[in-house]
Amino acid sequence: MNDAVTTQSPVVLAELDTTSGQRIGIIRLNQPKALNALSLEMIRLIHPQLERWAGDDQVVAVWLEGDGDKALCAGGDVVALYRSMTESRPGDAGTTLGEQFFTEEYALDYALHTYPKPVVVWGNGIVMGGGLGLLAAGSHRVVTETARIAMPEVSIGLYPDVGGSWFLNRMPGRTGLFLGLTGASVNASDALFVGLADRFIAHDQRDAVLAALKAADWDQPAHVVIGSCLRWFEHQSRDQRPPEVVRAHYDIIQQLTDADTLADVVARMTRYEGDDPWLQKAAATLKAGSPTTMAIVWEQTHQLRYAGLREVFDKELKISINCLTKGEFAEGVRALLIDKDKQPRWRYPNVESLDPAWVAGFFE
Repeated sequence: MNDAVTTQSPVVLAELDTTSGQRIGIIRLNQPKALNALSLEMIRLIHPQLERWAGDDQVVAVWLEGDGDKALCAGGDVVALYRSMTESRPGDAGTTLGEQFFTEEYALDYALHTYPKPVVVWGNGIVMGGGLGLLAAGSHRVVTETARIAMPEVSIGLYPDVGGSWFLNRMPGRTGLFLGLTGASVNASDALFVGLADRFIAHDQRDAVLAALKAADWDQPAHVVIGSCLRWFEHQSRDQRPPEVVRAHYDIIQQLTDADTLADVVARMTRYEGDDPWLQKAAATLKAGSPTTMAIVWEQTHQLRYAGLREVFDKELKISINCLTKGEFAEGVRALLIDKDKQPRWRYPNVESLDPAWVAGFFE
């Protein structure tokens, strides 16, 4: 395997030569100390390379992973976004750095969703926010025993973007609404249940999987080669799958979210008094979260329920650019990651007090 850039780069781009004469493109997010948080620089390295590989007939597939054992990607670089919001850092052609980041991040996600060749995403460790956008976009999404997956934006005043309006609306029942509102973390088995992943393979099999893909006969259709390989390793890993959490809680999730207004749903969820630790944590996170985020999630799962993928990303770009200017996102990041006082001063104290015009403004 030859690296296309040095390992000091925030993204390592390489190509794996197969024994049958083709090549597999390798993308490795290379910021392990930052849990491979996605930056604008990383996006600008990945997207052009994907375009080059798409036009190269000898490249049969792409493999996307994170360096280290802790994370595929913990999300976007929200600290950099905070600085762009609070310091008015200019971008290109009159846009802000935040606008550039969201515009190019969603373009990358859309390119992965619609890529003409298979994209295998190795979802190990923390997969959150922008990392989940990458995982969800793969054609062959693998999760491991350490996968910890979430869209925790309710705690920072953002919302489940990177295609969240697409994949949350395609989860069974109202699990998408529940996970979007609470930012609850799920494991590999849950990811399979809600449709965020396709295969479970133990992380210690990663090298063996790549070796098998290298040795495979790529004169067959690429998706057949990859599907056969991953299926075999999944069978070998079946005893290491973690217990399902979301499926086990499916009925109570349906009960807690069974209401006709956002205020009623939030009230039902935050009043949870059971002894289940996972639900207790979800309720506590929701109670402390941004009411504005809750309203955006509610609208996402209603307005965009039947939207196509392109429409989803176009709408999310508008919402995200509004998030950059309205202050709620900046305040959430300040409280959690900058000052770390964990005392965000949300614009509205609860969902009952939200001004409908304020919420509508995010979608305009």
